[in-house]
Amino acid sequence: MVLFAKKRLVIFLIIINLIIFDVSSLALAQTQPEIKSPSAVLIDAGTGTVIFDKNSHQMLEPASITKIMTLLLAFEALDQGKVKLEDKIKISERAWRTGGSQVFLGPGEEQTLETLLKCITIASANDASVAVAEYIGGSVEGFVKMMNDKAKALGLKNTNFMNPHGLSEQNHYSSAYDIAMMSRELLKYPKFFTWSTMWMDYLEHTDKKRDATMLANTNKLLGKYEGLDGIKTGFHQKAGYCFAGTAKRGDFRLISVVMGGENSSQRFEDTVKLLDYGFGHFNSILIAKKGSVQKILPVEKGLIKEVNLIAENDLSILTEKGKESGINTRIEAPNKLVAPLNKGQVVGKLMAEQNGKKIAEVMLVVSQNVKKASMMDMVKRILERWFSF
Repeated sequence: MVLFAKKRLVIFLIIINLIIFDVSSLALAQTQPEIKSPSAVLIDAGTGTVIFDKNSHQMLEPASITKIMTLLLAFEALDQGKVKLEDKIKISERAWRTGGSQVFLGPGEEQTLETLLKCITIASANDASVAVAEYIGGSVEGFVKMMNDKAKALGLKNTNFMNPHGLSEQNHYSSAYDIAMMSRELLKYPKFFTWSTMWMDYLEHTDKKRDATMLANTNKLLGKYEGLDGIKTGFHQKAGYCFAGTAKRGDFRLISVVMGGENSSQRFEDTVKLLDYGFGHFNSILIAKKGSVQKILPVEKGLIKEVNLIAENDLSILTEKGKESGINTRIEAPNKLVAPLNKGQVVGKLMAEQNGKKIAEVMLVVSQNVKKASMMDMVKRILERWFSF
């Protein structure tokens, strides 16, 4: 009888555990937003972690959110000193003839690279996209190759570009996840937000053949959603309504992408649901900012006696709300360094751990060039030590 009672107790406990598991799973499922668009993703910009996924690797036509990659390549070229914002670009007939959304650039008209990038970001200008592509890539075809090479370098497996603007074309596709990853790279350039947050501006045509063109931002969530400051809308009949959005609260930035929406309202409503879900259930903790000093090490045989080790990039960790405890950091680096040293040289790492488990890391690099001291420098240093006593 006792054995039978024990068996009944064990069975009862198993049933209770199963019920609790089902209820908790149901509760978790209910917190997930209901997204109507056929493909969507939400990621933490700091870590790239996917927070929500709905068919995010499905290959779809991206329409004008193609221009995220166009802008990314332009900002990279600027960062590398290959081009300058004040560079003047002559508008080609090919750019002038580009259909779809445009700012009515005239053939032979000259505009600065900065103006054209502003036209792309605010007004989604296809003609400006072609002009930028020709200037940076040498030709549209050369620029498109750069776009695809960059996609491969970022590890994007479901993307292939055929043009720099997003008009429908065979074999031109991407995915919500891939768009989110290239958006994450674009948002590393602060200048982008100067234009992405503009409601309206005007383009003055330098050939004086047309009145100024009004640039109106197609991002209808600007000023309506807390912290939202980008990124790009897209639409044509085959692609449906698309939107890559981003918002930042404190140190926490989210990137959302919805593709294939039935109408414009749906893409923005889905974006709000995704961002609300992310901000409502997660936190991002900034462990170290890019360039912040994490350690000072002595330098042997150098012209200077010590050098700063700085974080190569931002180090952030994503946590669920209420589960932020047990986080600490640990540095792996030598006790000293030997000259010569190059600025940016990797010499260690900063690791973030939670409850003893590594969850993220960033490389530590030398903050400046350190030349090797000559024999005369070494003798002088020894003499200085002697005479200091």
